[in-house]
Amino acid sequence: MTETIEANLPSLEEVFESFEFLDDWEERYRYIIDLGRQLPAFEDTLKTPEHKVEGCVSQVWLIAYPDREEAGCLHFRGDSDAHIVRGLIAILLTAFSGKQAEEIAAADGRALFDKLGLGGHLSPSRSNGLFSMVQRIRTLAAAHVAEAPAS
Repeated sequence: MTETIEANLPSLEEVFESFEFLDDWEERYRYIIDLGRQLPAFEDTLKTPEHKVEGCVSQVWLIAYPDREEAGCLHFRGDSDAHIVRGLIAILLTAFSGKQAEEIAAADGRALFDKLGLGGHLSPSRSNGLFSMVQRIRTLAAAHVAEAPAS
């Protein structure tokens, strides 16, 4: 698990720029799916109930792991059995991976997807799953903060 997603995916700013450049939602969906294809491999041994995100229609797994060099910094990895959901995971990981756990735990994932305009273009079940993923990331970050030794 030494590979971080930051090495494979565009920056969040590049994602926003691509969304602005792509005029129609068909192209944006293809872009989201392409982002999902760029996720690092997620080993089957990590696809356990412990890592599964509840509240998603698709199968989704997310894990967090600390940065080896920067205290309090977390990285995330994830996978799904659905192509579009893998792309949504890629956007989430781009947004949250490599940040401080406190910042992640306090983040507003809904604002991120509102900025991309996804709210009105996802089915209700996919939107619910998306926010379940955001909540899982925030919960993992909050657990890391709680486990961190007091300074």
